[in-house]
Amino acid sequence: MKTDIGSLDSTGEEKDINLLSIPGLTIKLQHLNGVLQLEASGHLRAVCAPFLNKINVPLKDEKPALVYEDKVIASTWLPPIPSKVFNRLLFAETRIALGKYVPETVSFEVTRECKCNCEHCVVSGGEGDMDVASIKRAIDEALDMGTVIITFTEGDPLLRKEIFELIDYVDKDRAIVNMYTPGTDMTPESARKLKEAGLHNLLVSIYSTDPKQHDSVRRLDGAFEMATAAIKMGLDAGLLVTMCTHVSSKNINELPEMYEFASQLGVHEFSLWESIPKKPGDPVLSDDDRKVILDMYHRINSTLGGPRMFSNTYFEGEMLGCMAGQRWMHVCVEGSIKPCPYIPFGFGNIEDEPLKTIWSRIRKYPHFKGERHSCLMQEPEFLQLMDHIPENAALPYNFADLK
Repeated sequence: MKTDIGSLDSTGEEKDINLLSIPGLTIKLQHLNGVLQLEASGHLRAVCAPFLNKINVPLKDEKPALVYEDKVIASTWLPPIPSKVFNRLLFAETRIALGKYVPETVSFEVTRECKCNCEHCVVSGGEGDMDVASIKRAIDEALDMGTVIITFTEGDPLLRKEIFELIDYVDKDRAIVNMYTPGTDMTPESARKLKEAGLHNLLVSIYSTDPKQHDSVRRLDGAFEMATAAIKMGLDAGLLVTMCTHVSSKNINELPEMYEFASQLGVHEFSLWESIPKKPGDPVLSDDDRKVILDMYHRINSTLGGPRMFSNTYFEGEMLGCMAGQRWMHVCVEGSIKPCPYIPFGFGNIEDEPLKTIWSRIRKYPHFKGERHSCLMQEPEFLQLMDHIPENAALPYNFADLK
């Protein structure tokens, strides 16, 4: 799909941009008939071809979230192209292609505080929150490992007074910063401060176009009005804004209506995440459900106008595979480390040992090896491990203690 992005030399002609040069590999960003494409050369070219193709296909066939004069936001979940952070992503994917896995995304729970009381909340147990110094140290360690996406998440990051300081702390030449919020405490002033701190993408979840249904999920009266107001404030502040929802067999028929609502709000992307079971027997999406999502994904992203659609059914299903323990690591509010937010097992604590040590421990388990095109928490064999967690045990449960 053509993107009218200008990268011009002094003669007014489009020029190639050199993104990455390491021994054996050079990656350039080319303009081919108005379409951005990545081209590799060098003896490592064949190794990198699969992941370059995974990026090139969406660039060619899908509408971007936003186009500036000098860069394109292919998805609000990804760094701008071109940018120093995108170059780091290419380097990380090169390392992964060579078998050296990098936690490209690291998400941080920064507070337990939240005015909502959602049943699906995955905030960790225990007591207390990590102090700012510990979070900053973990951010530094993640960046040194190659992380390119830092996400601040539940409870509600806006209820932690240092959230603007933490966003500002992240080196924007090394990572983009995303933030989830239910929107209950957004104000025009806080939206402006998020923009000034360098937030890349504001994520607000809407669970239904019916305010009563959304409020019932949040278990908070007025939550729908607050969330939609937060989206509008974010847009007014000049932020990238994504409207998110969790999709299950119960609400899959509502997705077209949800997309239309996202269009009316004017968000940059409509983001679908599959609902995750917590124990054996919990419902999961069927193959037919996933086909509905993928058909909608391809139809919307090949049609001009309206927000782009993101779906982890495509991104982690067809494109990259499950990222838990392979491209993703999650830092719990008290410092425990999980392979992703949804897996209820811990593999160490950032307060006790370096992040790199814990990542290496996760990578040793066979569950986090090999390309898997479905969520690990949707695989019956892995879900059986939930039965071995002692009753009333605090989560995340130490994976090494499973009997």
